[in-house]
Amino acid sequence: MTDRQKPTRWWAELLLLGLVYGAYTGGRLLARGDVHLAVGHGLSILRTEELLGLDFERPLNRLFSQQGLLGIPADFMYASLHYLVTPAVLVWLYLRRPRHYRAARTWLVVSTLLGLVGFTLMPTCPPRLLDAGQGFTDTMAQYSAYGWWGAEASAPRGLGGLTNQYAAMPSLHVGWALWCGVLLWRHGRHPLVRALGIAYPAATVLVVMGTANHYFLDAAAGAAVMAAGYAITRRLSARAAGREAARREAAGRETAGRETARPETVRPGVRTAGFRGTAPIVSGGWDTSARELLPAQRPASDDDTAAAAR
Repeated sequence: MTDRQKPTRWWAELLLLGLVYGAYTGGRLLARGDVHLAVGHGLSILRTEELLGLDFERPLNRLFSQQGLLGIPADFMYASLHYLVTPAVLVWLYLRRPRHYRAARTWLVVSTLLGLVGFTLMPTCPPRLLDAGQGFTDTMAQYSAYGWWGAEASAPRGLGGLTNQYAAMPSLHVGWALWCGVLLWRHGRHPLVRALGIAYPAATVLVVMGTANHYFLDAAAGAAVMAAGYAITRRLSARAAGREAARREAAGRETAGRETARPETVRPGVRTAGFRGTAPIVSGGWDTSARELLPAQRPASDDDTAAAAR
C-alpha cells in the first residue's frame, strides 16, 4: 500500500471510532463507583507516593494555583487538547501515513478499553477533590471564569453530570498524549513535528498534576496502559499477518497445481527432441525432426541454382 492509498473508507472508520468513544464515555459513567471507596483509593495513592518520594503533584499544584500565567493556560490545555490533538493525529495518519493508520487506531482503541477496565476496578478520587487539608487547590474551579468549564473538571458548565470525576486511575490524558507523541516522533518527517512528539506528552504530564486532576502514579499508569495496548496490538497484528501469509501460500499451491495439471496444447504427431509432446505432421506421411526445415524453406544452394538455369 502506498502513502496515498486509504486503508479503508473514511465513513466506516468514523463510525467505528464514534462507537468506541461512545462505549468509552458510557462505560466511564457506569463505573462511577462508591465515593468513599474512590476517596480511599486516592488517599492510598497519595500515601504511597509520599513514601516513595514521588508526590510531585503537590509543588506543581501550588505553583499553578499561585501563578495564573501558568495555571490558566494549563486549564485550557487540560480541557481541550485531549479532545483535539488525538483526533487530529488520527486524521493526519489516515491522510498522510495510511500504511500505519490501522495499527495505530487499533493501539488507541485497545488501550482505551484497558483504561476503562481500570476505571471500573479502581475508582479514584483526584487530588483536587480531596479534603482541603491535603493541600491541593482545584485550579479548574479557581480559574473557571476564564474558560467554559465550571467546578466539575473539564466539562462545560451545567454538564458535570455527563462526566465521571472519579475516573482518575489510569490517566488517559497522559496515555493518549503519549500515543500522539510516539506517532508524531516515529512518522513525522519535519523536525518540528518530531519535537512536538516529545513536548506534548511531557507538557501533559505536568498539566494533569499541576491542575490537581491526577497523581503522578495516575500518569505512570496511563503510560503502562498504552504499553500494554501496544503489546496486544503487535500480537494481534502478527497473528493477522500469519493468517494472511498462510492464505496466500495456500492460494499459491492451488494455482501451481492447476498449472501442472494443464494438458499439452500441441497437436498429435511424432515425438521429437526439444518438445514435451509431439510435433505436427507437416506433409503426407513425411515428418520433420526438431529444427528441420521443409525443402521450400531451405536456402537455395549453387547446384540448385544451376539446375534451375538449365
